[in-house]
Amino acid sequence: MPEFVLVFVILSLVLGSYWALVVFPRQRAFRHKQKIVRALHVGDEIVTYGGIVGQIVDIDADSGTAQVTIAEGVTIKLLTAALQQAYDAEEIARNATIGAEQRASE
Repeated sequence: MPEFVLVFVILSLVLGSYWALVVFPRQRAFRHKQKIVRALHVGDEIVTYGGIVGQIVDIDADSGTAQVTIAEGVTIKLLTAALQQAYDAEEIARNATIGAEQRASE
């Protein structure tokens, strides 16, 4: 019987550690991403995970899709899961500058 208790305690510690180090951070990141996507509205400029910049024309929350115009006369249908963030040219330029400086210093 004491061996069973010891195995149970060790298993509980392993599962608790896995939850704290893997599952919980992923859930938190997923919730944060969902919050960002839900804040997007028709007319917002966005960036997709593929790096495409466009403007939202329509969002269909029931099917989880969005119509995005990426060029004049070119509208694509995306899953809302592919929408990364609102487009902020200054922030993207700042991140590109930081990345270039880091590569130059290596």
